Amino acid sequence: MAVKCRAGLSNRRQLLQAGAAGGAFYTVAGLFAEELTTPRMTEGPFYPDKLPLDTDNDLLVLNDSLTPAVGEITYLSGRVLNVSGEPIRNAFVEIWQVDNLGSYLHTNGRVAKGTDSNFQGYGRFLTDLKGEYSFRTIKPVRYQVGNTFRAPHIHVAVSRNGQRLLTTQMLIAGDPDNDQDSVLKSIRAPGALERVLVPFKPLEGSKIGELTARFEIVLGVTPEEEDGKIRGGISKPDRIRG
Repeated sequence: MAVKCRAGLSNRRQLLQAGAAGGAFYTVAGLFAEELTTPRMTEGPFYPDKLPLDTDNDLLVLNDSLTPAVGEITYLSGRVLNVSGEPIRNAFVEIWQVDNLGSYLHTNGRVAKGTDSNFQGYGRFLTDLKGEYSFRTIKPVRYQVGNTFRAPHIHVAVSRNGQRLLTTQMLIAGDPDNDQDSVLKSIRAPGALERVLVPFKPLEGSKIGELTARFEIVLGVTPEEEDGKIRGGISKPDRIRG
């Protein structure tokens, strides 16, 4: 059942800043191999053609609005790591997804049922020293735009110093629609499928049915060393550059 509720401001900030501290860390530095990298997946045609004025990591509340988006509230967190298991700091993690009705923040990505005008649809977060990122969003839903059907998923992109390092997607582990998803079926490398399927679990102590999801991102490229300064921001998709 969808939840339309705004969590307490202090509680929301704590969860977003902590990055779902209760999630299990797997620190296996030195054991990562190339086959453990997060597989690349298509960006799709619905990266926002006009970014919202609010691009923070809370997709449920636009600016200072008192009306939250509709959906199952989900705290999404994880880390960005290199193939040696070392954290990647100062990397921009972007996410974008459909709202509870199945519409994207894109002119051609809206369904006949309309849109949830309170859903941000897109957010970004700069990873910390531990490579951590966090978002508050909704559990993704299935959608069909034209003849295109997709199982519930969230698009994810990672940029650093103006360079796009990875574009991928995360889907819900165990969702019955996964078997019919053509994009998911295109992943054929051994073990790669499991690396984009993420369990959505109840948030301990939540009285309104909030969820948590943890998506660890392992890059197959090693970003250039940097001195802590950010020399460039997010790399836009090729089709909308310039």
